Amino acid sequence: MTVADHSREEVIGIDLGGSAIKLGRFNAEGNCLQSLSVPTPQPAYPEAVLAAMVTAIEQIDPAGKTVAIGVGTPGPADAAGRIARVAINLAGWHNIPLADWLEAKTGKPTVLANDANCAGMGEYWLGAGRHLRHLILLTLGTGVGGAVILDGKLFTGHDGSAGELGLITLNPDGPECNSGNNGSLEQYTSVRAIRRRTGLEPDELGARARAGDPEALAFWQAYGRDLGAGLASLVYVLTPEAIIIGGGVSASAEFFFPTVWQELDNRFFQSLVGALWQQMTGGVGVGKGNTIRSSQQNLFKRQQKLTHQRIGAVERRQVVKQLVWQIRQIRRHG
Repeated sequence: MTVADHSREEVIGIDLGGSAIKLGRFNAEGNCLQSLSVPTPQPAYPEAVLAAMVTAIEQIDPAGKTVAIGVGTPGPADAAGRIARVAINLAGWHNIPLADWLEAKTGKPTVLANDANCAGMGEYWLGAGRHLRHLILLTLGTGVGGAVILDGKLFTGHDGSAGELGLITLNPDGPECNSGNNGSLEQYTSVRAIRRRTGLEPDELGARARAGDPEALAFWQAYGRDLGAGLASLVYVLTPEAIIIGGGVSASAEFFFPTVWQELDNRFFQSLVGALWQQMTGGVGVGKGNTIRSSQQNLFKRQQKLTHQRIGAVERRQVVKQLVWQIRQIRRHG
């Protein structure tokens, strides 16, 4: 009997976003061999998106040598990875059998997963979380996605839709979310929320903050408080070893992470597991495991456990002052 050698096989990874569809061709070690980005059709109806994906797949794999396709969708997939249940920020996406559609068009086995779950597994495999067992990831983009990894396993719940960290309630009287919730974290920290609150794009606000604009700096401080309050709720429930933050908004992390830390410091019980060390890094997982997230920054927070003895506020502030910061811009591949 001949044992198949899968080490030379290649696969295609696809990230379906609100403004772009990004593809990568990978080998078994997670190295990106080629990448491609095409605009998402507007409006992004499922049939139009399918056609754009098929054309892009033909471009990135003209010889048809890849053996499988994985698609990250901006919303939950069913537990079997066949159906995109909803894409919260795309029009007409409700229970779309995208895996079946792509298999019929390409002849390649296809599996779907929530895009943030894909990012979380990429970081766990090759990136900022590769030495950890318990972590959460948030992606600050058009929406706010999330992934939860517990004891080295992706947690998706009984039906595959758990881990929508951006949909937790931040303000019950806040703006309505496409998910049906009111005042979700996404409504305060996503790109769309920033546009609604300021009339500006996140990169423009970042540029103004770097130039010392007081209004831009004040906005990012308020943004950090909102994000920190949401993260505190997640830490209370999950007590992860690390929080990894990705997405385009993280390019301005230098302006909002200090208030994130202040908010976390204010909200934790003194005897609770606390955040002692912060490192913001462009993780290996971006360059290897998931080039679809290229030109994003990953923000890596490793938590160490406090002893259960009470410590004073002064000591806690001293600990926070010792946080290590590092920002590295990830260059787009391909």
